[in-house]
Amino acid sequence: MNSQQMDPVVYREAMSRYAGHVQIVTTEYEGVRRGVTITAACSVSDRPPSLLVCLNNGNPNNAVFFESGYFALNTLAAHHQPLANAFAGFGGLAPDDRFALAEWQTLVTGAPVLADSIVSFDCRVTDSKVTATHTVLFGEVKAVHFGPIDASLIYLDRGYRSL
Repeated sequence: MNSQQMDPVVYREAMSRYAGHVQIVTTEYEGVRRGVTITAACSVSDRPPSLLVCLNNGNPNNAVFFESGYFALNTLAAHHQPLANAFAGFGGLAPDDRFALAEWQTLVTGAPVLADSIVSFDCRVTDSKVTATHTVLFGEVKAVHFGPIDASLIYLDRGYRSL
């Protein structure tokens, strides 16, 4: 076993070859809505139904996620690429203005759910863990929204793909 630390540049290159589903995680707290594009999310268990999302600690909008106690994970279709870019911070839109680019609804928790997402998971935060540059939010799924089945938006090799 090699005790040397992995070179971050090599690691990032390796991860660029790992396909990730593009999703927008959203929340709302005291009238303030926030959302961010992510690829780091996965199922944790089906008993109870739960998943996790990873938020970059450098995002100044994260406080709303921590205060609300809820989030929605919205799975994007290929035609959502402009929305993914906006919620990733490209284009210069203010965080509040990004929501005007699509139709949103709420389910159980009040977190914004993308009306035409492939699927959205409405979650209550059950735990969080800060690790390195990210905070992992664990969420118990309280409701699911099924949208139209469409080609999925994937991020691979530092670019968008559809599947």
